[in-house]
Amino acid sequence: MLRIRCLGRVSFAEAHALQSALHGGTEDDYLLLVEHPHVFTLGVRGDPAHILVDPSSVGAEVVETDRGGDVTYHGPGQLVVYPVVQVPASSGSVPRHVAAVEQVAIDALSDLGIRAGRLAQYPGVWVDPEGPSPRKIAAVGVRVTRGRSMHGLALNVDPDLTWFRRIVPCGITDKAVTSLRAEGCQASMAEVTEAVIGAARRQWSPAAEPDRQPASQPDQQEGALPVGQRAPGASLRHRLRQAGVDPDGGQSVRARKPPWLRVPVRMGADFHALRRTVRELDLVTVCEEAGCPNIFECWADGTATFMINGDRCTRACGFCLVDTRKPLPLDGGEAERVAAAVTRFGLAHAVITAVARDDLPDGGAGSFAAVVAAIRCQSPGTAVELLIPDCKGDAGALGVIFDSRPDVLNHNLETVARLQRAVRPSAGYARSLAVLARAKAAGLTTKSGLILGMGESEDEVVSALADLAAVGVDIVTMGQYLRPSAAHAPVTRWWTPEEFDALAGRARAMGFAHVQASPLTRSSYHARAAASAAGADALVTATCP
Repeated sequence: MLRIRCLGRVSFAEAHALQSALHGGTEDDYLLLVEHPHVFTLGVRGDPAHILVDPSSVGAEVVETDRGGDVTYHGPGQLVVYPVVQVPASSGSVPRHVAAVEQVAIDALSDLGIRAGRLAQYPGVWVDPEGPSPRKIAAVGVRVTRGRSMHGLALNVDPDLTWFRRIVPCGITDKAVTSLRAEGCQASMAEVTEAVIGAARRQWSPAAEPDRQPASQPDQQEGALPVGQRAPGASLRHRLRQAGVDPDGGQSVRARKPPWLRVPVRMGADFHALRRTVRELDLVTVCEEAGCPNIFECWADGTATFMINGDRCTRACGFCLVDTRKPLPLDGGEAERVAAAVTRFGLAHAVITAVARDDLPDGGAGSFAAVVAAIRCQSPGTAVELLIPDCKGDAGALGVIFDSRPDVLNHNLETVARLQRAVRPSAGYARSLAVLARAKAAGLTTKSGLILGMGESEDEVVSALADLAAVGVDIVTMGQYLRPSAAHAPVTRWWTPEEFDALAGRARAMGFAHVQASPLTRSSYHARAAASAAGADALVTATCP
């Protein structure tokens, strides 16, 4: 099966982390289609002297890669295609794979009305290769290990070609670089993407219908929306329409919920005791801030999910109730108070989450590490689960969290690819998968979750589960979306308990160590049982300084 993912604007590092996970984590073939921010990449034989400018002076980064070839530029207006596919181990298999990647570009260009081909002794795809002035329109660089490929094709649709004057492209000094637009083709990026997908399907999946998750618009990693734009939700309404969801459709906010979503109120002694502790220690719980329907059950059992770094989020997700006003400064004593609450209740499994803090240089990563250290000091037998934001994909910030060695590292994918930009305008499908891939590569037990009922189809949910399994996620949760207010995304449907059971069965068949799926499931629901099923009981202890 060829799984096709149109991922929009993705950093090179995140795309590489995702490729690496798919390369080693699944037998399925993948085709990733992305655009990158400005970046110069050096192959294993690349000459740094072929970068002719100070990259920082032009707003680009330099990345050394494990592909073949010399220096290449990637940037907006260029379609980058990463086939992670099986390459049969045989004599000449790598050259044949390179030729196959080139052929995809040649066929796609032909479909768009541009005649292109190969130029002897020069890899890549060329316009007018037999004429007096051959021009390179697509660069090719691959890596094949253990019978699978990485890297691939960079096709110039309409990039700023002056960027290629800042390097010696692929080490070639006497040949020009061109683009579809420079050659007179007015095809849009979407049209070029469709042509490449068609050619790739003919190349790698001619006999089977590929698995494709459509994307409404590229994930551009927008900034947080101002509070004034959230209500009545003009921006959200626009994004929902782009994703094919009627913002005025679905279930009425006032409509009576199905019986399986009606939660009895249980405010016994244990509930009130935990609430008093939270108030006394001046802590925040996601149970209250996000309006979790399981608060009565969990608090009555003496468990809670603590939310650190304040209660104000720098993002404005279309499904979330958390406050989006300007965040307050960090509380230096918060970690010790969270640990004190964990100790006071004798928790065997503590869940720690946080709002997104894009205003902080590390995205709040240091606070997660501090809480883990404090809990391990005060309650060394407690397993610690972290439910983290993406920290803008920053490898250094994520490394701080990973190095704290939580027993479970949870980051939620939240929804299917098509709906990502609609309801998570400051996040991205590829970025979330890359965070999970990096956590798994760091040796952590990983967990992720989906909320259903915002307009996704069953096939899209199954595809998202397949992607989570492919990057090595151990635990997955699925639950019903409940609309917090009329300013949020509508509930397009109520998924029944039987449908959740069926999805859980399909997820288990994919190899997840534990699956928690029901209408009322949330990320931290039955978290201790899930961690135990995945073999993630508390293993790390610490000595207080």
